Amino acid sequence: MHQQYFSEEHLIFRDGLKSFLQKEVVPHIDEWERVGTIPRDIWMKFGEMGYFGIKYPEAYGGLELDIFYTVILLEELQKVNSGGFAAAIWAHVYLAMTHLNAEGSEAIKQKYLSKSITGEMIGCLCISEPFGGSDVGAMRTTAVLDGDEYVINGSKTFITNGVYSDYLVVIAKMNTASNPKNMGVFLIDRETAGVSATKLDKLGWRASDTGEIAFDNVRIPKSHLMGEENKGFYYVMQHFALERLIMGINAHARSEYAIEYTLQYMSERTAFGKTIDRFQALRHRIAEMATEVEMIKTFNYQVAQQLEQGTYVVKQACMSKLQSTKVADQVIYNCLQFLGGYGYMEEYPLARLSRDSRLGPIGGGTSEILKEVIAKMIIDKKEYKAKV
Repeated sequence: MHQQYFSEEHLIFRDGLKSFLQKEVVPHIDEWERVGTIPRDIWMKFGEMGYFGIKYPEAYGGLELDIFYTVILLEELQKVNSGGFAAAIWAHVYLAMTHLNAEGSEAIKQKYLSKSITGEMIGCLCISEPFGGSDVGAMRTTAVLDGDEYVINGSKTFITNGVYSDYLVVIAKMNTASNPKNMGVFLIDRETAGVSATKLDKLGWRASDTGEIAFDNVRIPKSHLMGEENKGFYYVMQHFALERLIMGINAHARSEYAIEYTLQYMSERTAFGKTIDRFQALRHRIAEMATEVEMIKTFNYQVAQQLEQGTYVVKQACMSKLQSTKVADQVIYNCLQFLGGYGYMEEYPLARLSRDSRLGPIGGGTSEILKEVIAKMIIDKKEYKAKV
């Protein structure tokens, strides 16, 4: 059904990625979930395989492949059953590195983007704040120019890779007196004086290091402002579409994983003299869930294609994340129910999957925020356009 999106080369790539994940990642996931850290060597292995450079220019070691290679990477990462591991990878590749590539100077790309592609450096994107959340315009972190340096003060929270990354891409306010949306995108090395991080204890995504970060008179070179002064808000808004589509794709992929696992379980579990996949009530609910997942997946693929073609997919990406994460939570809830008491046991994958999935309607813009963005576009006829 989706042959228009995936070529033979895509399928070969998927097979190779599956093998890589089964060999290098899956055997270690339980341990990484337990200790809450991901060893540095796995990042290097991802880099060696080219997975961090899928969408990035060859000039910096990337492969410049189309967006459906990214779709494949996202889908297969969901099937290792660790939302935290998957998030650590895609937050590095598609949040931090997106800003390096889009707004970074040539010097920054040569040093940071190239080493991010090889896995030598890990990045994080710092937007959310303790008092800001989804309201980007309400952030309090500031950047003040002092000679040839910017001085950064403030804090960020809920930052994936916030503790163990090598560099931070930080959004901070500039010249707030003239316009509260005047912001900049800044690159800060982890070891810079005044940067500190605290690891947060989470319900799910336990393999990833989610952190709260403080900036106390952090001084960085003027050259570490990425892009133009006061344009950071618009850079962030432009990149949000990709982040929200990523979370939509993640959601349909983990829904598929949940259904596939549950079907296998149902084909082996017997009750009243037959396997439980023979009971009509369960069969029909599976049919409903599979239909819902196929619909959101088809929509997500179509949005990905639009994004690849240069369309500014604000509405579509918001719809993708809103509906896909809603469906995923319901599908995984039902699948856990089909396993009965075993679904509640940690040794079965649905327990972790249900915790990890719950972040879907929260991260990258809550469902409530997305509904308001969509409502503005549909009811108020508001148009979101690229401004930079």
